[in-house]
Amino acid sequence: MRRILAGALEQRGYTISEATTGGEAIVTASKENPKLILLDLSLPDMTGTEAARALKQNPQTAHIPIVGCSAHFGPEWRDQGLRSGMVGYVQKPVPLKDIEAIIEQFILLER
Repeated sequence: MRRILAGALEQRGYTISEATTGGEAIVTASKENPKLILLDLSLPDMTGTEAARALKQNPQTAHIPIVGCSAHFGPEWRDQGLRSGMVGYVQKPVPLKDIEAIIEQFILLER
């Protein structure tokens, strides 16, 4: 799903960086300073909320908005994400047009 979404967004003009684990996401965000992070809540090495907390505690990445994306259903997942520092939460599968609307809330197209 991550690769499909990344490819679709790249075709629309967005610059995409990918990470497969929470640890990778933290390192990548520190190096690349993205304008927005779309973060799954289920990662192989930690939860997305743990990764979000680590990103928010790091002065280099604390300013980056994080939107949680997960197949987990229920308000408790959204609330957990928001408490960890995320600015939003969407449930998968998310239509591409909805992802683009979320992105546009936080950044402009990079071309």
